[in-house]
Amino acid sequence: MKLSVCIATYRRNERLAEVLEDLRRQTFLPDQIVVVDNDAVGGARTVIEAMRAGGAPFQLDYAVQPERNIARTRNRTVELAQGEWLAFVDDDERAPADWLKRLMQAAEKYQAQGVLAPVEPRLPEEAPQWIRRGRFYDFPHQPEGAVVPLNCMRFGNLVLRGDWLRAEPGPFDERYALGTGEDGDLLVRLANKGARIVWTETAPVFEPIEPSRMSLKWLLRRAYSGGQEFGRQTLRGRYAPAGWLRSAVFLVRVAVQIAAAVGLAVICLPAGRHRAARWLITVWANMGKLAAFWSPPLQTYT
Repeated sequence: MKLSVCIATYRRNERLAEVLEDLRRQTFLPDQIVVVDNDAVGGARTVIEAMRAGGAPFQLDYAVQPERNIARTRNRTVELAQGEWLAFVDDDERAPADWLKRLMQAAEKYQAQGVLAPVEPRLPEEAPQWIRRGRFYDFPHQPEGAVVPLNCMRFGNLVLRGDWLRAEPGPFDERYALGTGEDGDLLVRLANKGARIVWTETAPVFEPIEPSRMSLKWLLRRAYSGGQEFGRQTLRGRYAPAGWLRSAVFLVRVAVQIAAAVGLAVICLPAGRHRAARWLITVWANMGKLAAFWSPPLQTYT
């Protein structure tokens, strides 16, 4: 089956060049790689030209999407992709040589329309000890072959059936603009329409964490954005049927969690900054859930 790999990029030329080299070395080579640049000046063009000059073993397509909008940029990759299956990897991730082979094997084995796999963080050497101890950049894993829970859907490392993806309007919701959550929103919509999206532990990619993200401020901002998206999906009835009673229970639960997490953050501070930070992150995530009632998505990437 024809396979396309989709990459949205923005001013990460060195990292983009590395992941393209990883794709060149795949034991299961893709038929096509699509790179869409969200930099209006097309700064990644030099990376693409260098790859082509070196003899890319696949069709390599490049386009510029000038408006700063993550969802629109990802939509452009889908428009250009020709494959029956579309794999997605971020421009700052590293893919082992058997990555695509493992994803496609899992799709066949589990008869799935989509397969998600781990994104393992790699902290820089200068990462503070409290960051290392807290493991704040780890994403939850699932049992091998399990259907992924709706509230754990996210991009970064997955493959999807192209026909399901192209049948969905958008397919990414461009109203998210520079916010986060357009990826989970799409996958939840697909799952609610019957797509079987499963997990495999066999096809990890690795994400070097930027030093600029080594701060409590960044972690709180990410938690707030994630909480807001969880709240939006809950109120839309994407996780379970919605209604006034469910919304009332949701509000009470959030209020209780905020109060408890504030107290635990204070209590845990003497036991280590990472423990207090964990509870502060819980506070901010629940504040984001409350904001889902009245605020548009937080524009995380500016």
